[in-house]
Amino acid sequence: MIQRIQTIFLLIVVIAQVVLHFQSLDVELFGSSYVVIALGLVSFLLAIVSIFSYKKRVRQILLNNINIFINALLTGLLIYWLLNLSGGIDFPEKGIELAFPLISLFCLFMANIFIRKDEKLVKSVDRIR
Repeated sequence: MIQRIQTIFLLIVVIAQVVLHFQSLDVELFGSSYVVIALGLVSFLLAIVSIFSYKKRVRQILLNNINIFINALLTGLLIYWLLNLSGGIDFPEKGIELAFPLISLFCLFMANIFIRKDEKLVKSVDRIR
């Protein structure tokens, strides 16, 4: 069942978190860049676990909901960083880091929609038996 559409959305989340990791090496929040890296790593791991728990759709939805919360927190922290960033010539690509948690949020919402659709289909087939 790895060929489902929600797996593609979760793979996009994994790719977005990997790119965020390499983009966020210069992001300093609260005196350290480890906050964004740690949240990105947790999001990455949750997406990987969610991909391979395709047989347990309820757990997959729970993992995605936790991942949505983490990405919302990550988005808020990056917005805080952007508002406190001085800008200028040192940061010509100001704000590119914010795109990756937003992409992850969208893909996680879409994955949850398709997982719920699969869950309804399985329940309807079980009802017919």
